[in-house]
Amino acid sequence: MTHFPEPAQFPQGARFTDGVWTQTLSPLADSQGRAALFLDRDGVLVEEAHYLHKVDDVQLTPNAASIVKTANEQDVPVILVTNQAGIGYGYFGWDAFIAVQSRILNDLKSGGARVDGVFACPFHAKAQGVYAHDNHPARKPNPGMLWLARDLMGIDLKRSWIVGDRALDLLAGKNAGCQGGVHVWTGYGAKDGERATALAVADKAFIVKPAANLFEARALIPLLS
Repeated sequence: MTHFPEPAQFPQGARFTDGVWTQTLSPLADSQGRAALFLDRDGVLVEEAHYLHKVDDVQLTPNAASIVKTANEQDVPVILVTNQAGIGYGYFGWDAFIAVQSRILNDLKSGGARVDGVFACPFHAKAQGVYAHDNHPARKPNPGMLWLARDLMGIDLKRSWIVGDRALDLLAGKNAGCQGGVHVWTGYGAKDGERATALAVADKAFIVKPAANLFEARALIPLLS
């Protein structure tokens, strides 16, 4: 059996599922059969900081707490799905990840908002040791983290939406069978070609809409209307 590195102490609701960070922060009964709002973390919910691992570098994107609060008020589970190659590369460990997550959750709480689930994938083709994997099923654009949310939290993926700053975020939603996604122009979304690549993910079965940031995405997501 593969032994994956563990933090000094797991926070509420957290564990590993075959090396993938899996955390539920609300009663599972609250999400059964519901469509979810999946959010990429870095560059969407928080400002891009290039392998974010320092608490002092955490900054929510403008009015991010507002859209999360809106989802909370409408009983839409909010779930973070984040690639964390920095852990796989050995740039930082799970304790740093936990500290950053604690700051993010506290900042959201200050805005009257909460996250219901967090899934993080440390695997990468260029990672070290146990996290080296050519194409891990949980690493976006693969749908593994969203499928974990479906299986653990009872999420209805067919009606769910995802917001991301990269085409791979939207592809993860599409590959998971979600209804649609919003590409935001924060983080990597402002890079040359990223917007066109993201919008090209759309097809007859998967809707893609553009927005300046997470807050402006609120008006485009049917779950929140």
